[in-house]
Amino acid sequence: MKLLVTALINPICLALLLLHTESTQPPFSCDSANPQTKFFPFCQTKLPIRKRVLDLVSHLTLDEKISQLVNSAPAIPRLGVPPYEWWSEALHGVSGYGYGVTFNGRISSVTSFPQVLLTAATFDSHLWYRIGQAIGKEARAVYNAGQAKGMTFWAPNINIFRDPRWGRGQETPGEDPLVVGNYAVAYVRGIQGDSFQGGKLNNGHLQASACCKHFTAYDLDNWNGFIRFGFNAEVTKQDLADTYQPPFRSCVKDGRASGIMCAYNRVNGVPNCADYNLLTKTARGEWGFHGYITSDCDAVEVIYNVHKYTKSPEETVADVLKAGMDVNCGSFLKNYTKSAVQQKKLLETAIDRALHNLFTVRMRLGLFNGNPNGQLFGNIGPNQVCTQEHQDLALEAARNGIVLLKNSAKLLPLSKNKITSLAVIGPNGNNAYVLVGNYEGPPCKSVEILKALQSYVKNTQFHPGCHAVNCTSVAIDDAVNTAKGADYVVLVMGLDQSQEMEERDRLYLTLPGQQESLVTAVAKAAEKPVILVLVCGGPVDVSFAKYNPQVGSILWAGYPGEAGGIALAEIIFGDHNPGGKLPVTWYPKDFTRVPMTDMRMRPEPSSGYPGRTYRFYNGEKVFEFGYGLSYSTYTYEFVSSTPNTLHLNLLLNSRTKTESSSSLHSLSVSDMGTEACEKAKFSALVGVENSGEVAGKHPVLLFARHDRPSNQSPLKQLVGFQSVSLNSGERTEVEFEISPCEHLSTATEDGLMVIEEGYRYLMLEDKEYPINIVI
Repeated sequence: MKLLVTALINPICLALLLLHTESTQPPFSCDSANPQTKFFPFCQTKLPIRKRVLDLVSHLTLDEKISQLVNSAPAIPRLGVPPYEWWSEALHGVSGYGYGVTFNGRISSVTSFPQVLLTAATFDSHLWYRIGQAIGKEARAVYNAGQAKGMTFWAPNINIFRDPRWGRGQETPGEDPLVVGNYAVAYVRGIQGDSFQGGKLNNGHLQASACCKHFTAYDLDNWNGFIRFGFNAEVTKQDLADTYQPPFRSCVKDGRASGIMCAYNRVNGVPNCADYNLLTKTARGEWGFHGYITSDCDAVEVIYNVHKYTKSPEETVADVLKAGMDVNCGSFLKNYTKSAVQQKKLLETAIDRALHNLFTVRMRLGLFNGNPNGQLFGNIGPNQVCTQEHQDLALEAARNGIVLLKNSAKLLPLSKNKITSLAVIGPNGNNAYVLVGNYEGPPCKSVEILKALQSYVKNTQFHPGCHAVNCTSVAIDDAVNTAKGADYVVLVMGLDQSQEMEERDRLYLTLPGQQESLVTAVAKAAEKPVILVLVCGGPVDVSFAKYNPQVGSILWAGYPGEAGGIALAEIIFGDHNPGGKLPVTWYPKDFTRVPMTDMRMRPEPSSGYPGRTYRFYNGEKVFEFGYGLSYSTYTYEFVSSTPNTLHLNLLLNSRTKTESSSSLHSLSVSDMGTEACEKAKFSALVGVENSGEVAGKHPVLLFARHDRPSNQSPLKQLVGFQSVSLNSGERTEVEFEISPCEHLSTATEDGLMVIEEGYRYLMLEDKEYPINIVI
C-alpha cells in the first residue's frame, strides 16, 4: 500500500491535498474533495485512531518524524499534513500567548474570566466547569475561523501555591490539594467537551485539548538569585504523596486530560522532563494517562546547558524521549535527535512512540477528518465568542470570588440613595488592564473600577495617589484633599504584573513602596472609615489596615477579569452579597525569613521552621485559608444521620487484617484496594441556615482533623466544599460524600497513604463532629 500510494501522488493531487491555509479556513488534513485521500488509511475515519496513527507514522521518513517533535511542527506536504502549533494558552480565557492563536481576523476579542486564584475563591466546581466549557467553545470558534494553528491549550496551571511570594501563584487554584485537583478536573472536563461528571469522552473526540502543568513541584520562578531553570526542588516522599502530586493525579485520572507539561526544575536531582519514573511509571503506568507530554519552553535545552545533567545534546535527547516526553517546546530536538540516532544513543522506535501520542491527540481533535465545517464542533463560529452568556458568566465568577475581609460596623454595603459624592484613590483605580492578570486575551469589554463606581455615584473624584503601583513616588497631600471632600472613600491599591508574574517572585509581602503610607494618611483624613480594595494575586500583609479603625472595610478583588470592576461596584453598593473565601493563607510580612527554596510542607520545631499552608503552618496569620465575610450570617449544624463510628476492620479480608495489625494501628490505602475504599465511603449531612437579612451565596467548607495530630499529620484538611444559595431565613441540608481513603488518610515518611485508627473530627466553622475509626 505504501508504494501504491506514493505512485499515485502527483503535483496536482498534492496541491489539492494540502491544507487550505487562508485566514478564514482552519488547517486540516484529509480533504474529502480530493479523491486521493481514500488511499490513505490514516484518513479513513471509520478505522480506530490507533490504526490510523500507525499508518501515518509508517509513511514518515526519519527527517519528517524528527520535524514533528517540536512545538512548531512543519507541514508534511507529500501527505497533506499541515503545519501544527502545539503551544497555545487558555488559562482564564483564550489567550494570544504562545504561537497558536491570533486575533487579527473576525475574532478580535474573547471572554476574559477572572484570574484563576479569584475564581477558586468561589469554591464552586460547577462554575469552574462552565468556565472551562465557555473557554473550550471560544477556542474551537477561533480555530474554525482560521485564527488558530492548533487546538492544544497549555492550561490549567495546577501547581500548589506553596509560597506567598511566588509570582505565578495567581494562575493557580490555591494552596489546597483537594481544591486544586477538583478545579483541574472541572476545567479539563469543560474545555475538552466532557460532561461535568465525566465519562462522556472516553478518549474520544475533543473540543479542545487541556494540559496539566507544570509537572511537578514547580513553584519558584526567580527569587533571591534562584531561578526556575536551574532549581533543584528537594521534596520528601511524604510531601510528594499528599501535596504536590494529588492535583496531577486528579487531572489525569479523573479529568482525563489529554496533555501534561513537564516543568523546568529538577526534583531531588532529576530534571522533570528526563524522569522516567515520573512521566512513564507514574503518569502513564499508575494513573493511566493517554495523551502527549510536552516540555515547558526550552526545558530540554535547560537540562543540558543549565542543569548540566547530561554530557551531550544527544544524550539529553535520548534521556527525555526515553523518559516519556513527546514534544519539545523549542528547537533542541529538531537540532539533535538525528545525531542521537546516528550515535546509537536513541532508537527510532522511541521517536515513533512519541509520534503515536502526538498524532493521536491531533486525530482526537478531528484535525485528520477532513473539512471541520462538516464535523463535530464545526458549527461553532465567531457568534459564539463574547456571547452575553459568557460575559454574564465572567461577571458571576467575579461577583462570587471577591472576598470581604473586614466590615467593621457594617460599613458595607453603601447606600445608593444617600451618597452624594465618592472619592476613588489608588494606582489601580482607573486601570482596566490590571484587572485581567497575566496570560490574558483581549477582553470583550473593558471597565475600570472608577467607571463602574461612577455608574452608582456620578460625583466621583479620582486621584491615583501614586505614579504607579510600585509607589516610589506618592502625592499624599493631593490624595488627602480629594478624600476630604467626599462622603466616602474607596482606596484601590495592591499589586500588578510589574510586582508578581512569571519569572518575577516577590521579596516582600507588604504593599509596594509608599502605598501603606498613602492608605493610612487618607484614612486619617477621611470623614468616615474608608474602604480598601486590594487588586492582587498573591497575599499581602495588610495588618496595618486590619487593625486600623479608620479602615472600615477590606475587599480582596484578585485580578477579577473583564467584569471585575462591575462586580466590585455591585458588592460595594449592595447589589450583590459577597461570599468568596480565601483559597490561600495570608501570612505576616516576617514570613519572608523562610527561604522560598525550602520545599518542606511540614514544620520542624527544632529549627523553628513553621511549615507551609493552612494544613501545616503553625505561625500567625493575617487571614486564614477559607476566611471570608458576607452581608448575611450563616449558621451550621451536623445532622445526626452522619455516622459516629467507621468499622473499617469489617471491610477487610483476613490477610489484610493480619498485615495491618503489625503496622502501628494504621491501614495502608493500597492494601485496602478500590472495592473496600468504595464501600468505606459515607455521607456527612450538614444543615445550613441563612439567619441574616439578605439573600446570599457562599461556599460551605468541611474540614477534618485528627484528635492527636503530630508534626507529620495536617493540623486540619479540607474534605469537601459546596456552594449554597439561600434566601434570608432559608435553611437547607448539604450532603458531603467522605472517602476515608482519600480524605481521612495521611502520608507516611515513605510516601505511603495510610488511615490511622482513632478519632477524627469533622469541622464546620465553630462546629465539630467526632468519628471513631476502628481498624
